[in-house]
Amino acid sequence: MEEDNAVEVLQRYRRDRRVLLDFILSGSLIKKVIMPPGAVSLDDVDLDQVSVDSVLNCAKKGGMLELSDAIRDYHDSTLFPHMNTGSTDEFFLVTNSESSGSPPQRAPPPIPVFAPSPIMSSLSKSQSLNSTEVQELSVDDIEDFEDDDDAEVVDSLRVSRRNPNDAADLVLGLPSFTTGITDDDLRETAYEILLASAGASGGLIVPSKEKKKERKSKLMRKLGRSKSEHVVAQSQHALGLVGLLETMRVQLEISEAMDIRTRQGLLNALVGKVGKRMDTLLIPLELLCCISRTEFSDKKAYIRWQKRQLNMLEEGLINHPAVGFGESGRKASELRILLAKIEESESLPPSTGELQRTECLRSLREIAIPFAERPARGDLTGEVCHWADGYHLNVRLYEKLLLSVFDILDEGKLTEEVEEILELLKLTWRVLGITETIHYTCYAWILFRQFVITSEQGILQHAIEQLKKIPLKEQRGPQERLHLKSLLSKVEGEEGFQDFTFLQSFLSPIQKWADKQLGDYHLHFAEGSVMMKDIVSVAMVIRRLLMEEPELAMQSTAITDGDQIELYVTSSMKNAFARILQAVERSGTTHEHPLALLAEETKKLLKKDTTTFMPTLSQRHPLATVVSASFLHKLYGNKLKPFLNGAEHLTEDVVSVFPAADSLEQYIVALIMSACEEETAEAYCRKLNLYQIETISGTLVMRWINSQLGRIIGWVERAIQQERWDPISPQQRHGSSIVEVYRIVEETVDQFFALKVPMRFGELNSLFRGIDNAFQVYANHVAGKLASKEDLIPPEPILTRYKKEVGIKAFVKKELSDPRLPDERRSSKINVLTTPTLCVQLNSLYYAISQLNKLEDSIWERWTRKKPREKFVKGSIDEKQKSFSQKDTFDGSRKDINAAIDQICEFTGTKIVFWDLREPFIENLYKPSVSQSRLEALIEPLDMALNQLCDIIVEQLRDRIVTGLLQASLDGLLRVILDGGPSRVFFPGDAKLLEEDLEILKEFFISGGDGLPRGVVENQVARVRHVIKLHGYETRELIEDMKSSSGLEMQGSRSRLGAEPKTLLRILCHRSDSEASQFLKKQYKIPKSSA
Repeated sequence: MEEDNAVEVLQRYRRDRRVLLDFILSGSLIKKVIMPPGAVSLDDVDLDQVSVDSVLNCAKKGGMLELSDAIRDYHDSTLFPHMNTGSTDEFFLVTNSESSGSPPQRAPPPIPVFAPSPIMSSLSKSQSLNSTEVQELSVDDIEDFEDDDDAEVVDSLRVSRRNPNDAADLVLGLPSFTTGITDDDLRETAYEILLASAGASGGLIVPSKEKKKERKSKLMRKLGRSKSEHVVAQSQHALGLVGLLETMRVQLEISEAMDIRTRQGLLNALVGKVGKRMDTLLIPLELLCCISRTEFSDKKAYIRWQKRQLNMLEEGLINHPAVGFGESGRKASELRILLAKIEESESLPPSTGELQRTECLRSLREIAIPFAERPARGDLTGEVCHWADGYHLNVRLYEKLLLSVFDILDEGKLTEEVEEILELLKLTWRVLGITETIHYTCYAWILFRQFVITSEQGILQHAIEQLKKIPLKEQRGPQERLHLKSLLSKVEGEEGFQDFTFLQSFLSPIQKWADKQLGDYHLHFAEGSVMMKDIVSVAMVIRRLLMEEPELAMQSTAITDGDQIELYVTSSMKNAFARILQAVERSGTTHEHPLALLAEETKKLLKKDTTTFMPTLSQRHPLATVVSASFLHKLYGNKLKPFLNGAEHLTEDVVSVFPAADSLEQYIVALIMSACEEETAEAYCRKLNLYQIETISGTLVMRWINSQLGRIIGWVERAIQQERWDPISPQQRHGSSIVEVYRIVEETVDQFFALKVPMRFGELNSLFRGIDNAFQVYANHVAGKLASKEDLIPPEPILTRYKKEVGIKAFVKKELSDPRLPDERRSSKINVLTTPTLCVQLNSLYYAISQLNKLEDSIWERWTRKKPREKFVKGSIDEKQKSFSQKDTFDGSRKDINAAIDQICEFTGTKIVFWDLREPFIENLYKPSVSQSRLEALIEPLDMALNQLCDIIVEQLRDRIVTGLLQASLDGLLRVILDGGPSRVFFPGDAKLLEEDLEILKEFFISGGDGLPRGVVENQVARVRHVIKLHGYETRELIEDMKSSSGLEMQGSRSRLGAEPKTLLRILCHRSDSEASQFLKKQYKIPKSSA
């Protein structure tokens, strides 16, 4: 774009250079021009190869110009680089580079810029920059340069202009001129109207030649002023209407010669018209009649001037009339013919042409005056000449007048005399049919267009002020409403011809431009929202004004300002998202999935939108942030949906995309929650089509967890099968299997938290349940390898009553072996479970349960750090998390491990007493009598077994396993005294000895305070002590008590002595007297012991 602008400017410079040279050489500035060989006229000379400096020097000296010398000087100058006189930091060397050092490191400009000639600086900006046609200048246009002092001023100028922006999209909705009227034509005619309007106020004075000689050119002084000077001394400006007209001449870039001609022509037009106001004249017609060819020093300039006046008459009277012709249609055709004849007269011989021109002008006056004085159009200005009947020409002329408010040197600023100029322009309102509404609308238009060209925010703010001054429909008077209603234009567009009202013609282009900018505000206001705020104000003010127009009035209730802001937001978001999507697709990154990168860029876009643009838009639409976030959520969701539908496993792409997409959605939801009240936010959140990433991700994670947990169970079973139950070390007295189980579990937990995908509490709960199940499987496997307790304890013997010789015979001859003793296979299984093995199993189970708390805390801590998402429905989620976190997550495994520990402790004690010490304890204790076989003999083997336990078992389980041994010892003692078999008999006097043995056993386990707590031992011993106490009663008392309680036996109640009937029965079966034997025989049919 910059290169195109540079080429265009270069072409304009070359064109203007040729135009200036042509007029200098063909005018009177140079005494004589000698053509080069082979050239007859200037048309045969390539002016691009003529040296401007040679021409200007010759003009100053007033001598003859040899064009061949000027061409030679031009070619000689091309040996050196062209210098940019506007830059002070660039230079070129013409000396020897070897002696002058290294050449400039900076590359030369790509397109050479020719040094502007002094005369070029005086060109009008419309001719040098804006005109699309080659314009011809007369000598009068440059006669301000006659003085050498003026030329020196021009030489010293350093005029810098802005790089204009493209305003091609900002075009008035008015029909084009069929006659080809240019901007320069409009500008010059506008000045003529201004002079006529000023003449009606008595301000039209033709300056004298002496005054002109004394005064420096106003243009020169203005151009020589620095851009930084904001205040000019009042003495530099003429006062009053005359001074303002001079300022307008300079601003409109009208030459003094044209100014003088126009003033004189208007004054001559009033001669003989007594009582006629100057602003009621048909200005182009009067000027055609009052200004002759002789007043122009150049014929081309006169022809151009005359053509402009004729075109103005045609455009003003015939084309686009606001008032129809009616029966005067034929006259309009005659008028066109007359205009053509006047133009044709210039090509005829002087005498014939002048005669035809005079006759045509007379006929033209007869037809044009009635056209100009047709009935009024509802004007507010009284008696008005309607020569510019079509309002399109009127407003175009007024637009040119309004453009004079801008500084010539800095087009982004208003001139210092802006207030005076605007007041002066009110004089033209009568002629042009301008009302207050039209004025503010036109002024706002030219201000806004100038802002688009210069990007100067101060101009934009002035435009907003003018837009706000445009009265609404109800604020206008009835005549003005009727007048504006009549101002219609038919413009050809993309959809054919359209009818535009006045406000639509001027404001619709601004609205379209603003809508286009705001429809992609991320692109056009990327650096900030200061300018954007003003553009939004422009759009909203214009929208309010246009909504009152007939075609749009019905839509005013349908589309509110908030709806319009939503359109801006959605449109710009769509465009910005498309750009980042395109950038992501072009990036071609391999380390990150495009959807993940798109989510990150989308989040950045939303953050920028929220911080930079939403403060402005939220002033017009409180929920603009919500609209923006919701729409962006939808845009990204459309791209994400196919990926979600195809996700079946936790692949690398899933692990990359899911967290990024979930993070974006969380940010969007949080933004919506913070942008409005809770109820409104929840309503908007419910409208969101949530990505359901947690649900999809949860399904995938559940699949992964299930596969991992199945693998864990397999490893647990394998670890137990390979376990030999040997302590790892003296310090680590547990087996290696539990360490392996924990290693597998912790690896699984690490892998679980390494998954960066979103998870719900359900996935965590599944992980807990799976781990819990793994430890339950371990505990059950360990406990399941124990032998049955029935295999350890011999079956209870059959109850028999006392026989006198049984005790002696039984002592001499052993009882027959019990056929229900364990077989060899069971015996080997029991023997494998040695005391050290059982202790290592207990230690392993204790290690498992002791590390559970640490594992549980670690998982919860890592879950907290993971920060699972918080949905907008806060209550249910928070309550679910709270209840879930307070739950004992490993309750099942703790319960099973403790049960397994208790089972092994009980088994260990039972095995020691009933298996390892069966012979001395179960079989031989108190045989043949209590006094002959005391319990004291068992203390030593019990002590050895106890020491073996305590050497291996961990400290924390010592009391539990010793308690198990105590319980088994007491069970063994009860077995001996209640189910000792026919070979054991007891007397009431044995109770004392039994009591002593019980005390020995109790003190053995208390061990002087180093063993079990005394209270624990006392509680366990109490049940045996009661049975021993029953042994001390006489047989008669036992029988009586048993008889008295026989009725209660079915209810399981205790007798008077506090014993169950079964206990009393067993005591009587072991009582060595005939009374008990007779009672048992009679009452219970119990047989005698078979020796």
